[in-house]
Amino acid sequence: MNKLSLLTLGAAVSLFTGNALAQSLLTAETGPPGTVPFTAMTALAEIASADKVANFQVADSQTLTNSLQNVAEGKTDVSGSPLILTFLMSKGAGPYAKLGKDAGAELIGNVRVLYTYNYGGFGLYAYDSASVKGWDTVKDKTILNGPPRGAALTNSRGILSIVSGAEDGKDYKGLQVNWGQMAKTISDGSADGMMLPITFPDNRITRSLAAGDITLWSTPKDIWEGEAMQKYISSPGTSGISFDLKDLAPQKGLTIVSEDGIWRSPTTVAAEVVHKDMDFDTAKALTATMLANVDAFLTKAPYMATTNMGATDPALSGLCGAVPVKYHPGSVAAFEEAGIEVPDCAKP
Repeated sequence: MNKLSLLTLGAAVSLFTGNALAQSLLTAETGPPGTVPFTAMTALAEIASADKVANFQVADSQTLTNSLQNVAEGKTDVSGSPLILTFLMSKGAGPYAKLGKDAGAELIGNVRVLYTYNYGGFGLYAYDSASVKGWDTVKDKTILNGPPRGAALTNSRGILSIVSGAEDGKDYKGLQVNWGQMAKTISDGSADGMMLPITFPDNRITRSLAAGDITLWSTPKDIWEGEAMQKYISSPGTSGISFDLKDLAPQKGLTIVSEDGIWRSPTTVAAEVVHKDMDFDTAKALTATMLANVDAFLTKAPYMATTNMGATDPALSGLCGAVPVKYHPGSVAAFEEAGIEVPDCAKP
C-alpha cells in the first residue's frame, strides 16, 4: 500500500494548521506503520514541525530500495535507508544491477546521512509446544525464515548457519511467505520454528502469543565472540546489539533465553538520508532536533529503545569501511556542537 499522508503530532491534524508554517516543506519516504523506520521518520516529522524546523509530507509503506534512489536522484528530500542498500547501489549490484556500477557509484555520491539507527535484531523462536527447542534442534525441521527474497531472508539464513551450522534446503526446510502473511503462518503451525527479524517487543511475536507461549533464543555468547559472527556483524550494513534482558519489560507468555542474561544478535543498520545538495542549515537543524529530543525518539514506541538512535561510533552506526555514504556537513556540525565526536572516516 502506498499511502501519502501529512504527519503531525497526534497524526490527526494537518501540519499546516495550529502552528505557523515552518521554514520549508520536505518530502519523505519510509516503511510501513509499526516498524522502526516508520516510527523514526514520523517522530522526526512531528518534532521538526513542532520546533518549526520544517514541515514533512511523508509517504509510508514504501519500498526503501526505490526510496534511496529517489533521494539520490533528487526526487525525495529525506528517506530511511538500510545501509546495505547504499553499498549495493555503489556497486550497481542486487536491486541496482540494472543501473550498472558506474551509474550506481555516481548516484550514491549524491547521498548523505543525517543520523543512523538500527532495526532491532534477529532471533530464533518457537512455540513451547513445538519441536524446536533451541539453536541445536533446527536440523530436519521447517523454519520460517523470511519473505521469498531480500535482505531479511539472506540474513536469517546466514545467522542460522553461523549459530547452528544448518543450511537451508540441506539441513532444514526453509519456509518463506510475504510479510503480510507472516503472523498467520507463525500461528497456524506451518513451521516448527521461526528465524526472523525482531524488535523488543516484536509485533509479530505479540500477535502470535495468542496461540500459545513462545521461547526466543539469543545468540550464544561463544558463537557471538567467535570469528565467524564478528566478521558477519562487520559486513556492510550490519552491526551487533547487546543489552541486559533486565532492561526489557516482561511480556506474558514470552521467555527469552540467554546463558548470562544478555541479549546478543546481529542487526540491520539504517540511516535517514538526504541529497548532498540539501542546504547546510536544514540538515543541521534536522539533526540537532533529533539530538535535542533523542529521548522522545527512543520512547516513541517500546521497540525504539534498543535502536542506538544517533550513535556515531562506527561499530554502532555502520558507517565507514565498505559503506560508501558519509554524514552531511550540516549533520556533522550538529553532532559536534552537541559535544559528540564524529569519526573522520564518516565526514564528507
